[in-house]
Amino acid sequence: MFNNLAEQVYYLIQNNVKLKDFDKFASEQTEELCKHIDSYIEENNVETIYLNSGKTDKNEIVINIMKNNPNKKGLITTLSSIELCNTMTVKPNHETKKLEVTSRPTKCKHYYFYFNDEEFGLMFLKIQTWFPYNVQIYINGREYLSKLLDKNNIKYEMYNNSFSYIEDFEKSQKLADSILNKKISDSFDGLVEKINIHLPKIRNIFNHSYYWCIDQCEFATDINFKSREDLSLFYKTLVETTYFTFSSEDIYSFFGRDVNYIHTFKKGDIVSNLRNRYQGYRIKFKINNNQIKMYDKGNNLRIEVTINNPKDFKVLKTKENDETGEIVETKQWVPMGKSIANLYRYVEISKNIIKRYIEALPDINIDEVPLKEIERISKRAEINNKVYSGINILSEQNLKIFSEISKGEYLINSFTNKMIRKNIFENSEDKKTINKTTRLLSKLKAHGLIKKVANKNKYYLTTSGRKIINSILIYTKKTLLT
Repeated sequence: MFNNLAEQVYYLIQNNVKLKDFDKFASEQTEELCKHIDSYIEENNVETIYLNSGKTDKNEIVINIMKNNPNKKGLITTLSSIELCNTMTVKPNHETKKLEVTSRPTKCKHYYFYFNDEEFGLMFLKIQTWFPYNVQIYINGREYLSKLLDKNNIKYEMYNNSFSYIEDFEKSQKLADSILNKKISDSFDGLVEKINIHLPKIRNIFNHSYYWCIDQCEFATDINFKSREDLSLFYKTLVETTYFTFSSEDIYSFFGRDVNYIHTFKKGDIVSNLRNRYQGYRIKFKINNNQIKMYDKGNNLRIEVTINNPKDFKVLKTKENDETGEIVETKQWVPMGKSIANLYRYVEISKNIIKRYIEALPDINIDEVPLKEIERISKRAEINNKVYSGINILSEQNLKIFSEISKGEYLINSFTNKMIRKNIFENSEDKKTINKTTRLLSKLKAHGLIKKVANKNKYYLTTSGRKIINSILIYTKKTLLT
């Protein structure tokens, strides 16, 4: 509600409230707010359900209510609970012998308002009833899109928060893209005005409403299949191949970071996680509380980015520079904040992460291990009257090379002799090592595992090479998903 403690103090001054009278003032404000909320709930003919435990599944309660009245619009139900939050308080400073304003973690009553909104679909608004009346709003993009599809008469079917069928994908994608053009802060202001009776007075004093920030942003790409059976044909193999193919360098690059500086990454963790859920397998890669995960949902393959720590990314901002005496506006890349004004940038970043991830996904053979091709590369090959020995697929050195050249970053940008030997051999600049790497790459090229980029000293994995190497890496590491 308020941007800082100074604004909260200013609000008290404008209401002629002395610090010694703060508790009384805040209690009266809370009582007034709760009475207004209870009246609003009664007017909408819904009940308030009190939750004794924070572990209670709120979604389950709401879903059951929706089942009994699926066509109900507007406010569906209200939940209330006592929860931990940050509130404003006044306490004595024993050094200065004066009262001062501070914030502290404490508990107070919260209300959850669940709406079947005409614009956003199923959503909720949460408000704390003690000063400064913080509000949290949750909206779901697919719910939002479903309302747009209804308005445009586009037929669709939904399964568990995913679209199992859409009549017109092209038009639906344009509608989804148009969501960013909507100034949703105005809609949020309209919603909270119904709940917070103190908002008009606060707006009159500060000439603004709430500061809307993004607490957590999830952005997903769904790849739709005709049936779940079609997706199931290869999904398990894709998960297991991806899990063992992608390294920490790959994960680092997905998030737009330069892998050449991965050695400077000292704060935080790079995490790979594979989990068997009741719906199927989910694979997740995480850096500094930002993550990308892939899972199956009905007949959709979903790749989803969650941004919890936006400061890991940059946004182009206009800054004023008055060092010379003249105010000159310049644009500069700065760490991204949580302001809702940056929502467009959240989307740009998420799209790029998903794009890099999809481009780096390994090719898979959904039928069987390519035994004939593995047998072929194990035999001698003769190219332009030059004989190359077969590749020992169980050699520790060869397995290291296979693992290196199949990295996601190389699938995108290809690799050089120097890149490979630097990560495989200790004396990477030794002339013998350089020549040895050259011979190894020539052998891989002769057996059709890699190709040389035209007019450049760079190489990339062939489609056949990817299939063969991924199969070898999987079946030499461990028994995978069952």
